[in-house]
Amino acid sequence: MEKTIEDPPTSAVLLDHCHFSQVIFNSVEKFYIPGGDVTCRYTFTQNFIPRQKDWIGIFRVGWKTVREYYTFMWVTLPSDLNNKSAKQQEVQFKAYYLPKDDEYYQFCYVDQDGVVRGASIPFQFRPENEEDILVVTTQEELETLQSINKKLELKVKEQKDYWETELLQLKEQNQKMSSENEKMGIRVDQLQAQLSTQEKEMEKLVQGDQDKTEQLEHLKKENGHLFLSLTEQRKDQKKLEQTVEEMKQNETTAMKKQQELMDENFDLSRRLSEKKMIYNALQREKERLEGENDLLKRENSRLLSYMGLDFNSLPYQVPTSDEGGAGQNPGLVYGNPYSAYICTDLFTLPPSSPSRNALSAKQMIFVITPWSNSRCRPFV
Repeated sequence: MEKTIEDPPTSAVLLDHCHFSQVIFNSVEKFYIPGGDVTCRYTFTQNFIPRQKDWIGIFRVGWKTVREYYTFMWVTLPSDLNNKSAKQQEVQFKAYYLPKDDEYYQFCYVDQDGVVRGASIPFQFRPENEEDILVVTTQEELETLQSINKKLELKVKEQKDYWETELLQLKEQNQKMSSENEKMGIRVDQLQAQLSTQEKEMEKLVQGDQDKTEQLEHLKKENGHLFLSLTEQRKDQKKLEQTVEEMKQNETTAMKKQQELMDENFDLSRRLSEKKMIYNALQREKERLEGENDLLKRENSRLLSYMGLDFNSLPYQVPTSDEGGAGQNPGLVYGNPYSAYICTDLFTLPPSSPSRNALSAKQMIFVITPWSNSRCRPFV
């Protein structure tokens, strides 16, 4: 089918309602060679006036409605529509849109109401052969036309039978719809009567139930108040639920905090117990060292007395910075205020000592400093 901007106007008008004599097709060939354009020529009768949406279609012979066109072209309106003289018009069908089979087709002029106003004789789309080139007698042409005419009569008869069947079905449908419409009318009258009776009964009910309506309005108002009260209660309940949820969360947090404090308390108790154990051990060590110190003090006093030395005039050595002191240079100082310990070693007393010759064995004196409890260097 030829592609156009819009489809042509069609209708379901049957063939016997069409007017084929208002448009006459001229110079229609018996056949057209495939692959070439086809020019369709036609003439308007004096009583026919073309319109803007008229069109010419190619139909396969045996068509029933104008909706069965194969392709179509819009009609070009004459420049002078008021001219009553017959003037030949034409449209051209492009080869691309033409049928490709050897069936019989015909041109039909269709107006913008979808009514056929003219139809051409049948033709074919087939190649040219030698039989078509030969000159035939008038008798042969007549026989050919009679054969074509018989075929057309058969197809027209088939169309007529089809249309008669369609018309019969339409009549039956029309009668059926008329019968149904009559039944529907009776039913509508019955329903209207029932509706009228119901309206009267409704008026009685409305008139007799006026008090009930007032009671219903009162109940509606009470229901509204109850609904508002229920809404407020639901809001309060929701607030209480939120409060309970917050209390649960706070309780959970407090329990976690209590557990943390208990764990921390347990850890502190454990650490305190360890500190106490260390303190007790240090206390016992202190008491042991104090006892040893007292014993050594007594022993030193005895030795000093034996050597004839005064404890307060005993020289001692100041420790260096790497021995825990204050960074002073080492040197000999008299007037030792600290506890002195004497141990036997292969070492002699310093030359300045007044009792250097009082000892027969080599001895060395160490002083415990108060800031580091470390031993001073030996005298030289």
